[in-house]
Amino acid sequence: MFTGIIEEVGTIEQMRQSGEAIVMTIGAKKVLEDVHLGDSIAVNGVCLTVTSFTDRSFTVDVMPETVRATSLRTLTKGSKVNLERAMAANGRFGGHFVSGHVDGIGEIIRKWPSANAVYYEIKIPQELRKYMILKGSVAVDGTSLTIFGLTDD
Repeated sequence: MFTGIIEEVGTIEQMRQSGEAIVMTIGAKKVLEDVHLGDSIAVNGVCLTVTSFTDRSFTVDVMPETVRATSLRTLTKGSKVNLERAMAANGRFGGHFVSGHVDGIGEIIRKWPSANAVYYEIKIPQELRKYMILKGSVAVDGTSLTIFGLTDD
């Protein structure tokens, strides 16, 4: 589980095809503190498993279904990504419960600032609308957001 509170922004250092999967190496610092093989790290909200790491990067395999179902396939070398380590069972919980399993891809239609906040208008697939509720939460690229309004379109 994750909280949707981003720990750092990493950089894609390498992406290569491995059959239908993608092997991705991501430059990072904070999320590598006490990292182990097999740990889960959310990359733009997608739960991925660390397959190798150095003191400045980690590597993950993005399976074919994850490639198909997420926007990770659009990333390229140099792309910035939101990173968060899995929530520790004995740690503080400060966001929303985020599983790291992606249900669909939305499209940001509009973004506007207002005093201390930034608002987004996001178009979502019709089949996901039944899960969206006023004051509910949704994770966008791993960032936990609160829904303040809903429209029929």
